[in-house]
Amino acid sequence: MRQARRQLFGAIAGAAIALAVPAVTPAETLTDTLIAAYRNSNLLDQNRAVLRAADEDVAIAVSSLRPVVNFILQGGYGYNEVTSQDQLIVNEALSGNAQLAVEMLVYDFGRTQLAIEATRETVLATREALIGVEQGVLLAAVAAFVNVRLSEELVRLGENNVRVIGEELRAAQDRFEVGEITRTDVAQAESRLAQSRSNLVAAQGELAIAREAYRAATGAYPGRLTAPPPPPITAASLEAARRVAERTHPTIRQAQRQANAAELNVGRARAGMSPTIGLSATAEQDDAGLNTYTFGLQFNQTVYAGGRLAAVLRQAMAQRDQARAALLQSIVTVSENVGNAWARLDVARVRIEATQQQIDAAQVAFEGVREEATLGARTTLDVLNAEQDLLDARAERLRAEASRYIGVYDLLSAMGLLTVEHLKLGIPVYDPAAYYNAVRNAPAHSPQGRRLDRIMRSIGGE
Repeated sequence: MRQARRQLFGAIAGAAIALAVPAVTPAETLTDTLIAAYRNSNLLDQNRAVLRAADEDVAIAVSSLRPVVNFILQGGYGYNEVTSQDQLIVNEALSGNAQLAVEMLVYDFGRTQLAIEATRETVLATREALIGVEQGVLLAAVAAFVNVRLSEELVRLGENNVRVIGEELRAAQDRFEVGEITRTDVAQAESRLAQSRSNLVAAQGELAIAREAYRAATGAYPGRLTAPPPPPITAASLEAARRVAERTHPTIRQAQRQANAAELNVGRARAGMSPTIGLSATAEQDDAGLNTYTFGLQFNQTVYAGGRLAAVLRQAMAQRDQARAALLQSIVTVSENVGNAWARLDVARVRIEATQQQIDAAQVAFEGVREEATLGARTTLDVLNAEQDLLDARAERLRAEASRYIGVYDLLSAMGLLTVEHLKLGIPVYDPAAYYNAVRNAPAHSPQGRRLDRIMRSIGGE
């Protein structure tokens, strides 16, 4: 019995201890941050919807090659008055008919087919634009992660500085009481402590801002963030980075697709000057039960349109030239961005080396000045200035390291490689071809249409 009580009390005590110990929140890695940004981005959802709308343009273009069937019901009421031999005769009649009309384009010299090809190129261009948005979302997530950690480090540095200067103030007050220093030295220490506290509040404010940026990028405030992993490999040289960017950057690939679409639109404009051939058929039944059937072949050639067709062609050619120039300019811009990112990364590397030397020198200077101050060869202000120089050097080192880390991902983005697949985040990615494959043949009510409904429900999270 006594042993059972001990076991009961032990279980109660164990449960109480378990409740008293707070649950350890798992640390968030940079990978977790990137995954959250990819999954929760409203910007990505917005541009995926833009892509789905562009996919439907292909279905709309394809539908032009299919018959159009119209069912028409007509009804009427007739009333007239006729005078015959001084008599007023009133005639009333109800009429109605049902008509089924079918129209189909037979041949338009490739105009519709060129429209289909042009819209397909536009779809592919929109896919590249979506990749560009993905790169921006991931880069913002990296910057948010690094800036939160940087702000936390700066807050800790500021807290430590307040503590150290507080100790300096207490030491100055002790030395003042024994007559080693003047009241001015104490006032200088008090002023510097107030300044350090102000700087700490500013650092805490920057941390709050960084947390808001993290929430905007990922959908939630950061928890306990781990140290970032080693940055990914970029390129061995600037020229190698530029070559990769020219092959893979979504801005260039988007401009290439847009140039292709513009070239196809020139062909469409030329084909617009050609005739079209169509078929028509109608089946009609009136209220008397009489059936009428008609079949027709239509040949339509615009003879004169007031110069509109020629203007459309010239406009398409100008838009083609614009797209070609935009493609060349996109290559120049992407190359410039790669060069700028590479330069910023080099600057960050040099800053890290320089700030480390600055820290080493400031540490030696601070220790020396503090030792000299105990011997009366230095003032309290000299010690405080040396402490501030060391603090500034450490803060600058932290900023340089953060700038270099973000710079690596900035360079990846400039090369067109900052994607979920390239980073190997290990999560399912959005398939831009799934919706396109479901709608490219313009389904209506068919098994393909039901498949499309399932895709829409999964996209909408229903």
